[in-house]
Amino acid sequence: MEYLIIFWVAVGASVAIDGTCLTVTQFNGDRVYFDISDFTADATTLKFLSIGDEVNVERSHQMNKENGGHSLYGHVEGMAEVVEFTATGETYRLVIRIPQDNIKYFFLKGFIGLQGCSLTINGIEEENKTIALNLIPETLRMTNFSKVKVGDFLNYEIDQMTRTIVDTLSRTLPKT
Repeated sequence: MEYLIIFWVAVGASVAIDGTCLTVTQFNGDRVYFDISDFTADATTLKFLSIGDEVNVERSHQMNKENGGHSLYGHVEGMAEVVEFTATGETYRLVIRIPQDNIKYFFLKGFIGLQGCSLTINGIEEENKTIALNLIPETLRMTNFSKVKVGDFLNYEIDQMTRTIVDTLSRTLPKT
């Protein structure tokens, strides 16, 4: 299935590619160009992309426009590993492993930014550092999640408000 994505861009515009906020450096016809720093390449799945790969593309939020979901910034924290991807009726159960001790930033019915999509967390196992998500048919249709396989890596973003609260409390409350 081929998609033609048409959106207005200008040099300097922010565009999220698989959830990673990038700045347009130039465009020519149907091609848009971005610079990617070594840090961004090391921390994201962008380093695995090849010409012709499908990516999730989203323009940055504009003031006075519908948000359409949770607030994401394209500030990818790193890569989460897919440990399960199974069909359950028309939906898919996706389980990912969060690296380091970043699992502390996620909670049941909270959200995670994954490949630039805001998704509700439907299960969490802190000891295994895993998060379970359910992907509905529309999410599968509108994104590149249908191509996911166990062992793949996906860009993840932490909700900045949750990070601020967790970090502030952990710094100010006595350790117990």
